[in-house]
Amino acid sequence: MKKKKVLKVLAIIALGVILTGCKEDKKDTLSGKYKIEIDLKDYGVIKATLDADNAPITVENFLKLVDEKFYDGLTIHRVVKDFVIQGGDPKGTGEGGSDKTITGEFASNGISNPLSHKRGALSMARSNDYNSASSQFFIVQKDATSLDGDYAVFGYVTEGMEIVDKIVDDITPMDEMGTVEKEKQPIITSIKKVNDK
Repeated sequence: MKKKKVLKVLAIIALGVILTGCKEDKKDTLSGKYKIEIDLKDYGVIKATLDADNAPITVENFLKLVDEKFYDGLTIHRVVKDFVIQGGDPKGTGEGGSDKTITGEFASNGISNPLSHKRGALSMARSNDYNSASSQFFIVQKDATSLDGDYAVFGYVTEGMEIVDKIVDDITPMDEMGTVEKEKQPIITSIKKVNDK
């Protein structure tokens, strides 16, 4: 009988530790909105707002890479008319990324994310592995809600969608996947955070 009581007390203590840990994790989770500017050489600046309330892991990872200037000098390597432009790959081939992968924040991976792949959405590219997103991101040119629940939208363009349209109009990809020849890939001069004044 005493043994059962001891086990019960230990179980309650363990549960308390777990719940306390969960509260700590929640407290440390990024939240709020963050403004960024994507400067594309010869095209101009795309402004966007990132939503850490709905995609905290993705936004935190993206902003970390921005702080490290990871994206500066990388390219847009994929362009698909009426669909997306994609960049953020250090190899410029669609096969590279940063040294870290993150949890996919979308429904088919068991995580609620109400943000939709409508025109102007920023979302993370990934392989077949749900938790393989790293640095590659895409901007949706035309509504692509069929991607909802399978890819992590983490923000929306607020100004500069005409730049996305111009890139799509200017560039003829090499194949149906939207692969852009290395010499023709638009260059990301920089991505930076913008502080509200």
